Amino acid sequence: MNRGRRGKLAMATAALGIGLLSVTGCGYTNPQQTSAQYSASDGTNTELGPLQLRNMMIISAGEDRPGRVIGAVYNSSSSAVKLTITGSGGSQTQVPVKPNSYTLLNDSADEAILSSTGGIPGSMFEVSILEDGTNQNAKFKVPVLDGTIADYKQYLPAGSEPTGSATPTSTPSQSAAGGH
Repeated sequence: MNRGRRGKLAMATAALGIGLLSVTGCGYTNPQQTSAQYSASDGTNTELGPLQLRNMMIISAGEDRPGRVIGAVYNSSSSAVKLTITGSGGSQTQVPVKPNSYTLLNDSADEAILSSTGGIPGSMFEVSILEDGTNQNAKFKVPVLDGTIADYKQYLPAGSEPTGSATPTSTPSQSAAGGH
């Protein structure tokens, strides 16, 4: 190979290297979004002993009204576990979870209801959680949502409705009653 060809080959290799570095440089300066863990829904996540709580939230019509806890509770242990959730004013609900299984609170026939929500819809409210197998406990913030989002309306505790959704009673006006 002569000197001229070597020079051209070296320049082409250098140009290719610089081109590849400029194309892949974006990954070096910008962090990958897929490597950051986050809650991809309205609810929040936490772990307590062998339990993993996912997409947890409270659905309620108001601060001093009953609220239903929905989400999923996974039990990675080989024994049954009972999760106790304590809300406002000492209101409690318990969630049994079978060994190496999970409980979907939004599908459960036994609804997890707190007698008093403690937070207004749209707020984050701190609840206490206790896992009975190891007696581990923690405080955990969950969002309080109401029935204004259509997907959550079905989870409002029985007999409650959002505060602003009272059905107005109609009274006939004079013009509708035939007045001039």
